[in-house]
Amino acid sequence: MNEFHAILVFVWLCFILFGLVLTIFWVWAIIDCATKEPSEGNDKLVWILVIIFASWIGALVYVLVRRPKRIQDFGR
Repeated sequence: MNEFHAILVFVWLCFILFGLVLTIFWVWAIIDCATKEPSEGNDKLVWILVIIFASWIGALVYVLVRRPKRIQDFGR
């Protein structure tokens, strides 16, 4: 039974670590969008709302879709 408990603790620690990494990524995406996205129109607000309401999936979409275009267009 001890081996089972050790595996269970390891699995829980992996889940906690994964959740922590996703949370840090999510917060970083919000901060990146809020500080570096140009304030023209409603793009910044829309992207922040997408990131907040879609959680880490919204952050992933922002990083993969919008961020490279922003860096190409505005250099930041």
